[in-house]
Parts: sequence; C-alpha cells; structure tokens
Amino acid sequence: AGSGAAEDMRTEISTAAAFVTRLLRAAGGVGEEQLRCFRECLQEAMHEHYKHHWFPLVPSKGSGYRCIRINHKMDPLIGKAAGMIGLSHERLFQLLPSELTLWVDPFEVSYRIGEDGSICVLYESPQPGGKVAKQLESRTSCKEEWRIGRSSPSKSYNM
Repeated sequence: AGSGAAEDMRTEISTAAAFVTRLLRAAGGVGEEQLRCFRECLQEAMHEHYKHHWFPLVPSKGSGYRCIRINHKMDPLIGKAAGMIGLSHERLFQLLPSELTLWVDPFEVSYRIGEDGSICVLYESPQPGGKVAKQLESRTSCKEEWRIGRSSPSKSYNM
C-alpha cells in the first residue's frame, strides 16, 4: 500500500471533517470563512494522522487510533484545526457536543453523540473483495464494546 492507500481515504476524511464542520455551523457564531478554514485544517490533520494507519484490506485495524473523540477532553485533531481559526478549547466545548465519538474507517464513517446514543452511519461503501460479512461483524463488536463501556471482555481481543 503505497501512496494509493492515502488517496483512498479522501472520501472518508472529507465526510468526517464536513460532519464536524456542520456541527460547528449549527451551533452558530462561527463565520463561513472560518468554517471553511477549519474544515481544510481538520482534513489535513486527519490525513497526516492516519497516513500510516489506514488498512483497506483490514478496515477495523487501527480503528481506535483513527477514532475522533470528545469526552470531557477535546480531541487533539479537532483542537488543532480549531486553534488555526482562533477557537479555544473552551469555546469548542460550548459549540460541540460534550460526548462525541466519530469512527473514520476504510469504507465507513459513523458517529455517536452521547455515551448511550445510537450509532449513525455518515458514509458507507462496499468493501472490494466481498468481505462484507466479516467487516460488519468486526464493526459491530468494536462498537458494541464502546456502547457497553467495556464492562465485559470483548470477543475481539483474540485477534
């Protein structure tokens, strides 16, 4: 997987960045030019962060590394992009949900607002090679684990 893999994550990254940007726009108080800059900065930060952690043949691999999370702590990628447009972490906490999890995986971008919220898919494309059943199975166990709060050991540890 040379530079081709990096090219392949553009749709997933732009979908995720657009989603966070929409949340900021909906909260109000941030200008369109700032939002455009935020979105570009976030896409760049994600691209850089995911560069060596993108595995289209094993989409669930590295999922935790690519997960964007706001949970009483600001996700560093969102924080970095917001800093570029002069938004403080304090301001971000006012504008964005206090509990947000965004999964950016090959072929799927999904999110959950709140610790017990339902998981909503923003983008999904069929996985080449017809490994769909396996992908769905691993995705469910990964997210069920988050939903239950890891109170019970997950079956996905025996990888």
